[in-house]
Amino acid sequence: MIHIEIDASSGFCFGVTTAISKAEEELSTSASLCCLGDIVHNGSECERLRALGLETIDHDTFAQLPKGTKVLLRAHGEPPATYTLAEKQGICLIDATCPVVLQLQRRIKKVYSEEDRPQIVIYGKRGHAEVLGLVGQTAGEAIVIEGVEEAARLNFTRSIALFSQTTKPLEGFKQIVDYITEHIQAPASFRYFDTICRQVANRLPNICTFASRHDVVVFVCGLKSSNGRVLYEACKKVNARSYLVDTPEAISAQWFEGAHSVGICGATSTPKWLMEKCKEQIEAFSFD
Repeated sequence: MIHIEIDASSGFCFGVTTAISKAEEELSTSASLCCLGDIVHNGSECERLRALGLETIDHDTFAQLPKGTKVLLRAHGEPPATYTLAEKQGICLIDATCPVVLQLQRRIKKVYSEEDRPQIVIYGKRGHAEVLGLVGQTAGEAIVIEGVEEAARLNFTRSIALFSQTTKPLEGFKQIVDYITEHIQAPASFRYFDTICRQVANRLPNICTFASRHDVVVFVCGLKSSNGRVLYEACKKVNARSYLVDTPEAISAQWFEGAHSVGICGATSTPKWLMEKCKEQIEAFSFD
């Protein structure tokens, strides 16, 4: 008999939980609701909400919506231009921006408004919805770097203010801080703001501990989840028998040969119900 454990700390973060709750609340009294971009980077959860009436739209469609349309803004946040357009078009916004992201946006905007404006550098993934919202606070002027290897292209004779996408790893941020500290040239100054969400960051060491105590690990997340990719790679480092799936159907019985314990975990965009479905799929296999 194989013992199967679902990681208690895996699953939606606070921001995603709030956004989904707001969508469900609105859909309980309305037949449909628009969401600007995928509400969460998990295809199975998006499909569940789509069945309830949630329609995912892009920014081009958003610009053409009729007056009075209700649109949910997901946890990732949006640039100021989105709010300006909504006001102009008479679109009713249901703002589910994560409070941690909202605070970060305000910090960046404050530094950008300084008279002696520094280079604003954001450690994050280019094109990610949250990062687009952050860059928007600087009228598109912020410099996005994805790792310490890209820090070399900064102008170290000009002052620098460093921020981070809320879901990036702490170690990567520390490496960039150390590099800039070492290379900044007086009289230029360097400030950094640790804006990484601890609810997300703390999952990395926790999930490594979880993965190390099981024979096999099934990591469940959507294929678009950048946070999921980071956490899965961390699992793989401590447990070579770690497998990434986005649906229960992707699980193979061969993975569990000789195993006595299986751990199921996921990203901040992975719903608990999907991990439960994966557990049921494994239990349905016939093990000798």
